[in-house]
Formats: sequence, C-alpha cells, structure tokens
Amino acid sequence: MEKPVGRFAPTPSGRMHLGNVFAALIAWLSVRSRNGSLVLRMEDLDTQRTSAEFAQTLRDDLKWLGLTWDVETPPQSQRSVVYDRYFEKLMDLGLLYPCYCTRSQLHNVNAPHLSDGTYVYPGTCRELQTPPAGRLPAWRVKVPDRDYELTDMGRGYYRQNLLRECGDFVVRRADGVYVYQLAVTVDDGEAGVTEVVRGMDLLGSAPRQMYLQELLGFRHPAYGHVPMLMAPDGRRLSKRDKDLDLGYLRSHISAEHLIGTLAFASGLIEKPQDISAAELAAVFSWENLNREDVYLDAAALTV
Repeated sequence: MEKPVGRFAPTPSGRMHLGNVFAALIAWLSVRSRNGSLVLRMEDLDTQRTSAEFAQTLRDDLKWLGLTWDVETPPQSQRSVVYDRYFEKLMDLGLLYPCYCTRSQLHNVNAPHLSDGTYVYPGTCRELQTPPAGRLPAWRVKVPDRDYELTDMGRGYYRQNLLRECGDFVVRRADGVYVYQLAVTVDDGEAGVTEVVRGMDLLGSAPRQMYLQELLGFRHPAYGHVPMLMAPDGRRLSKRDKDLDLGYLRSHISAEHLIGTLAFASGLIEKPQDISAAELAAVFSWENLNREDVYLDAAALTV
C-alpha cells in the first residue's frame, strides 16, 4: 500500500492560534499513524501580511509541539514562474477569461447568493464583448454544470455543483497575484501530496481544486476537513482572542498539556491527560474524531 503524503501549509502572517494548531495536529497524526511523510509549505502569496520572521516562528512552534516534517517546499511567493506555466495551460484549453467586476458588484444583494451568504458568480464577464477602459482584469476559469463528490475523512459525504454553487472562479487577481485555489492545487500536485487535511471552513474549496486537478493533470488527493474550535458560548475561536496565541500558551503550559486538551475535546482520547504527539499517533483514528464543532474552554487550558 502506498504510504500517505500529507502537508501542513500555514500562512506566516502571525502567531499560530488554537485552530491552526488543531489542524496541524490532525494533519500530522493522519500521516504519522500510517508511517507516512509530511510536507511543510509557507503560503505567503499575500506578501504585504507575511514575513520570513513569522515563517521561522511557525517552524519553531511546530517543533515545540513535536510536529516534525520531512521536507519543506519553496514558499508560494517564490513560485510565480511555476504558476505562470499552469495558467498558460488553462489559457490554451480556452477556459480562462478576463473579469472586470468590482467588489461591490460581486457582493450586490441582487446577485445570486447561497444560504451562508457567499456569492455565486453569475458569469457577468464570460461573454463580455467590450471591456471597460483603464481597468486591469482578474482572470476566471469557466466551470462545468457538474456535481463534484467526495467522501471526506472528517466530514463524510460532500457534494457541490460548481456552476450553481460557486460559478466561474478567479485564478489570478487583477494585480497579477495568483489566488489560493490555483496555487495550492499546483503546489500539492507537484509535491505528490496524497491527502489534504485542513479546517472545515475550507471544505467548500475542495471541488474547485478537484476541477483544477483534472485540468492540470494531477490526481485527486484524499480530503480530511477537521471540525472548527468553538468557545462555550458558540463563538468561533480565532487569532483575535489573545489568550489563544501560541506565544502566550507556550509560556504557560507544556506542549503535552495542549495536545492532550485538544485530543480529549475532539474525541481522540477518552479522558483528559497530557500526551505527546508521538504517543497520540499510536492510537489515532479518524473514526474517533468528532465531526461536529469542538467546544473548548480556552481559559481552562492554563488553569
């Protein structure tokens, strides 16, 4: 049986918070429990918010947690030439077109929206004959009226119709920067990643990446989207909560206590206990991981 290749792809724009740690932990456990390997990649497409200093802090924090990796691939900010090549392939397929829609047009209340408030691109510029003067376009890829299905390791069965629930999506911004969907598809494909583990908030992007994988000649990886961490009051935990910053937590608790708290809250172990990542890998199973949101009283971590 082929050994799995996983990846952890943080954005070096600040210190990791508990949600980042949880996603990294599950990604690491999933491959290490089956003697697989892990790729580390810095997703620094937004160079205005990211830095080499933050990237080094992320590496240090992962090592403190015991979440080692086997190879680190070049950061996305250094791969524009690679993305150019795949962009041209999509262009040659006749699937790209320039889009001049403004942000206000995209979020107009009269435009198609899903129940969660996200807009569905209606194809406004797909057949545009006369582009507006003086404005640089973003580039969108045409999508088919087709259902994409997957059995997610964390969520279970998931289906999305690209045309009706997403619409043609952007692959390169008007300023020339490639967007997440194209970059991660290329990065994962070239690195030989066989499973993608990340937060549940990114589940909806999987069908877009599956579509691009088909167009660009990459195989589909397995997907595992982990539940979101929530405060007891139902608020989503995020980096806005100062006490969830890993810098703060490192000065107050051990890595084993943090990992044990996350493991117990998410159903991976039956009772609260301090445990290392390596010890947890020996008993890890996706079947034990909660599929619903994980409620965690972060204040109790340091008590």
